[in-house]
Formats: sequence, C-alpha cells, structure tokens
Amino acid sequence: MGISGFEPSHLVGVDAVRQAHGTRLAALAGRRLTGFALVRFAEDGDWYADCPVVLDFEGTRLEICHRTLDELSLGWNTIRTRAAITGWEWSELTPQWSDRDERLEGFVGHRLLGVALLEWRPGGRDLADGTVALEFVFAVGRLRIANGLDENHIEVGPTPPEYVRHTQAPAP
Repeated sequence: MGISGFEPSHLVGVDAVRQAHGTRLAALAGRRLTGFALVRFAEDGDWYADCPVVLDFEGTRLEICHRTLDELSLGWNTIRTRAAITGWEWSELTPQWSDRDERLEGFVGHRLLGVALLEWRPGGRDLADGTVALEFVFAVGRLRIANGLDENHIEVGPTPPEYVRHTQAPAP
C-alpha cells in the first residue's frame, strides 16, 4: 500500500521496542494530544486496521502499526497524512486518511501523563501471549493501541489485568 513516508521497521517483544523507542516514548509525557489520523474507506467509513495509527503530540507524531501475531513498528514524523494513499487501483474501496474516531476524539486536547509498554501475559495458553501494546495515560482515561492478532486494535478504559506494565514515563 502506498502510504507516503511510511517505512515500517517491525520489532518483536517488549525489550526490543523499549531499547529502540523507550527514550522517545518517555519524552512524550507532558505533551498534549493535538490530533490523530487513521485510514478509513471513503465508501463506507470503515476503519482499515492494517494501516498505521498516527498520534500527534504537539508536533511530535508517533506512528503505530502492528503486523502478524507479534510485530510492532513505531515511526516518528515520517508519514504524510495529507497525501493520497496509492496502490489501490485494483480495489473497489478507496482508503483515505481520517481524523475522526469516537475512541480517540475524547483524548484530543488533553495532556499525556504517562506512557507504558504493555506485554500481554494471560494465565493460560493464548495465541497473543507476549504481544506488545502501547498505553497512553491521560487524566480523562487510558488509551491503548494493541495487537489485534495481525492488525491494530484500539482500546480505552482500565488496563486489563492480563497485561504486564513496562513504564516508559511517569504514570499514575
């Protein structure tokens, strides 16, 4: 898919993600979420969860994309969300960048209190065991971009107990 500026670098496991991005993630604390972008289809408005979720923290843009059962790519300020998405000429659907999503809209304008890497560790056997999610803590609640077993999954609310928290910045 032709997303302008998107050059994923997929990592596996919380240690690899923390080593590559922990310092930059921690530096987001204290910044306000000023916007976001994700890909929806023009024809029906459905979210295309295989594409990156872009969060803008006062000019620092974090690009999050899960792939396969355990891969996570984080990028910084590379994706051009105003550019048309190309490479879909064969499809009946037209992907386009969108700044609307009821799960994300309530966090826009709020200051980020903390960031954590979350590692899914359920009690029993689970196909998702060890997958990594990012959790963003705001005074108004918690937002997670998790692995939906080969795509992004957006979650809000309290952190499920199956996650092990690896804090990157102060979190309440």
